[in-house]
Amino acid sequence: MKKVMAVGVFDLLHAGHLHYLEQAKMLGEHLTVVIAHDDTVRIRKHEPVTNHDLRCRMVEALKPVDIALIGNPPDQPMYDILNIVKPNVIVLGYDQEHAEERIRNDLQERGFDEIEVCRVSGLSDDLDGTRKIIARILEMRQDSE
Repeated sequence: MKKVMAVGVFDLLHAGHLHYLEQAKMLGEHLTVVIAHDDTVRIRKHEPVTNHDLRCRMVEALKPVDIALIGNPPDQPMYDILNIVKPNVIVLGYDQEHAEERIRNDLQERGFDEIEVCRVSGLSDDLDGTRKIIARILEMRQDSE
């Protein structure tokens, strides 16, 4: 069975997230989604709107997802999750700021050189990202004042 792993924050679920996970699922038979730990989100992006437990529950309820897990906090090695998931493919979203080549090199250094890394395409909709949705809500609020 070909196992696919997708990673992300998944704060304020939206159509872009669903599109990403649908594309990821098409690359194999089993999709595991790793939800970024709250502390990781705080360090790398922003204060999460919803906590990682709730984000994990929401993502796991999506049809393409077989299982969702919370990733390691930033003080633990992020690649340790690979020993649990054992993916054949790691899928990145179109807007994730991960450098594919760096991930491939990291995997090779850790003995996971058989794992394929690929990036999927994004939606063409204008509200396909959490930051875009928040900006639109704030804009609508300002317009109504």
